[in-house]
Amino acid sequence: MSGPARYVPRRRARCGAALTLVFAGVLVTGTAAGSWSAAGRTGARPVPLRAVDGTPAGRSADAASRSGDRWGAVYSAEEYQGFQRTLDGAYVGVGLSLRRRGDGRIEVEGVQAGSPAGRSEITGGDELLTVDGAGAAGSPVTEVVSRLRGDYTGPAEAGTPVRLVLRHQGRVLRLTLRRERLYTQSVIADRFRAGRAAGTRIRVGAFTRGTGVRVREAVREAAPGEGVLLDLRGNSGGLVTEAVTTASAFLDGGLVATYDVHGRERILRAGPGGDTRRPLVVLVDGGTMSAGELLAGALQDRGRAVLVGSRTFGKGSVQMPRDLPGGSVAEQTVGQYRTPSGRPVDGRGITPDLEVQGDAEDRARTVLGGLGGGS
Repeated sequence: MSGPARYVPRRRARCGAALTLVFAGVLVTGTAAGSWSAAGRTGARPVPLRAVDGTPAGRSADAASRSGDRWGAVYSAEEYQGFQRTLDGAYVGVGLSLRRRGDGRIEVEGVQAGSPAGRSEITGGDELLTVDGAGAAGSPVTEVVSRLRGDYTGPAEAGTPVRLVLRHQGRVLRLTLRRERLYTQSVIADRFRAGRAAGTRIRVGAFTRGTGVRVREAVREAAPGEGVLLDLRGNSGGLVTEAVTTASAFLDGGLVATYDVHGRERILRAGPGGDTRRPLVVLVDGGTMSAGELLAGALQDRGRAVLVGSRTFGKGSVQMPRDLPGGSVAEQTVGQYRTPSGRPVDGRGITPDLEVQGDAEDRARTVLGGLGGGS
């Protein structure tokens, strides 16, 4: 997948309804290479993931450093407008979703239909060797995605070329694709069967607008009695309101999280009517960030799901925008959120119930079957 950056427009911040947890860095850790699904970021220039705090390079990083705000950043008017587009799931890229193997190599997880990559020979499982001459193996997925998107050194532009070298069906494939403006699929649902386990896998790459509704629809369409595998690996975050709506698909009201704004506690609650009986397993990893962690922590604390995978990123601070002269916008940290049991997330992350090294999906399916999610 690939993804969206998030930030909350000024008007939303004023009414306090659409507060976003800005993870200010590369959004995506294992998804949309040409999209923002898994390795996107919340800034204009992607963070070359050596800065684990995700602060964008250049002027934004300098501003954050001077203020002591780890997640704060300053964006130009153009960059901020880009945020608005990514909140709608729009991005410039080639339509690849990536994942990092246990040995550090980068492989294609999926190809978006109708995209530049979708019109090429590239298929899922291909190994990505280089992007514009830069090696992919050993690099963070977010950095590789940033190069694919073309925004590693500046705003991405449709029509620009990107040279790729891949290992495809036992041979080396070299090709040049031209980036296009595409729209991410923030939610992908498919049915699986593995031994005793059968159910619906719902992959959420980022919480762009409409994500929560699409998750609820996928849950309603799942076969009666079968479980759901909610895949939040590489989820870079997004709009908190969408994460809460997603939680509402599995909860019947109640607390999702609390957060502070200038020392005053605010409460986020799920809506009524969610499916509380269907077995649920949530996959997480070190790329699960921000609003993704908020959702995972809520489902874990509420006893609604079993979390499988590895410790999440640990980005639990809340940013709100402030207009600056000339149309630029400053994202400033105003507080932190906590899970329903009061656990802080920032700098700590969420520890899954079952920690698994490497690809955890097989284990997650086994757990789902043990919960009665088989048929």
